[in-house]
Amino acid sequence: MLALDVKCISIAAYNRLQCKVSINSCSMNLSVLTTACSSHYGNAIEEFCLAKFKLDMEVLDQRQWCSWEDTVESYGELTNCTFLVALKMNCFWPNRMVDEFFIRVHRHYFHDCSLSGRLLHDPPNRILGPFIVVPILVTLLMTALVVWRSKRSEGIV
Repeated sequence: MLALDVKCISIAAYNRLQCKVSINSCSMNLSVLTTACSSHYGNAIEEFCLAKFKLDMEVLDQRQWCSWEDTVESYGELTNCTFLVALKMNCFWPNRMVDEFFIRVHRHYFHDCSLSGRLLHDPPNRILGPFIVVPILVTLLMTALVVWRSKRSEGIV
């Protein structure tokens, strides 16, 4: 059985969280952890990392799950936790198990979110208008110039 103690420290200079993880193995030695990385690593990230992430997400209203500003801290802690558990268990990171783990997390929590994390909408008319009107006016002006120039054929060799 593994005992995991996660302590997160906010570092103001870098505006990010760094988590210190200490793993104490009670009945396993390092060689067992190294050779059985795949089975124990999957259980460890499910038990320790996902449990905290689930608690963090339960605090948020389900409509806020797609808001990157509201979930970035919890998602960063989840990512750091999977990395640090892999580091302590001598597993490579990222690996296939981490990819599958995050795919499951995304399917459960973020399946209705757009790629940018917010609903897409058209820009305001004051921005969109010039991008529509200017090409139309340039096209009309060039057409009028060509017609005017073709009617005035005298003096052209």
